[in-house]
Amino acid sequence: MELSCKSEYAILALLEMATHYENGEPMQIRQIALQQKIPDRYLEQLLATLRRGGIVKSQRGSKGGYLLAREPRKISVFDILECLEGLDVQTGEQNTNPTSLDNSVVSEIWQEARQAANSVLQNYSLQDLCEKRDSRKQLDIMYYI
Repeated sequence: MELSCKSEYAILALLEMATHYENGEPMQIRQIALQQKIPDRYLEQLLATLRRGGIVKSQRGSKGGYLLAREPRKISVFDILECLEGLDVQTGEQNTNPTSLDNSVVSEIWQEARQAANSVLQNYSLQDLCEKRDSRKQLDIMYYI
């Protein structure tokens, strides 16, 4: 399992939006792209997908842009990846006609791994990621004598 470039860019953009969530002002694509070093056009496509998925909302006008549709603590990493990658929420499906005993065993293990990964992704929210980032920033600021 690997994080796609698309998902990584989307998570970075959403982290930037989560950082500015409290002020309630929408962020423009150029702002987000510049801060997170994401190509503007690509970010525009990602945000459109996230808007259709209910993760962000858009606001028109001269002071328009994008905002998180929910509080950062209510948006899980799983929600984001599911929206972008179409992850299968139903991980309990079994192959009803395995071609061999070996295939059946491999399928069961893979299913267990997917369930574990999904569980971890569901347990981390954008707020959690922001807090991890902020605590690491604090460690970077510290110096020792």
